Amino acid sequence: MKESDALRPAGAKLNEPWQAEVLALSIALQETGHFSPAEWSTILADEIEKARAAGDPADGSTYYNHVLAALERIVAENALLPIEAIAQRRSDWEDAYRQTPHGQPVSLPKDPATD
Repeated sequence: MKESDALRPAGAKLNEPWQAEVLALSIALQETGHFSPAEWSTILADEIEKARAAGDPADGSTYYNHVLAALERIVAENALLPIEAIAQRRSDWEDAYRQTPHGQPVSLPKDPATD
């Protein structure tokens, strides 16, 4: 079992495609050597603890929010992307989500930085 698997509560189920994507991205970045599994586990545990200290439930319902927060943090701390780029992409997703009709897939325009 991976260290981070021990952090996943029993109630943490994949309910949305983004949840699988963020988890897969964190695994891919570990497997390609951008950060170690131990570093990932430490940051994920820290994000979970910060959320719980702020009143987050310990029932697994918000687990993937913590995975996303940990991924954003570790990407910034390891200078894989500037924090400004992460914040901009988050804002782009939020705008796209708000503008997408209910029941339709959310899509973003291509990121010019990746072209």
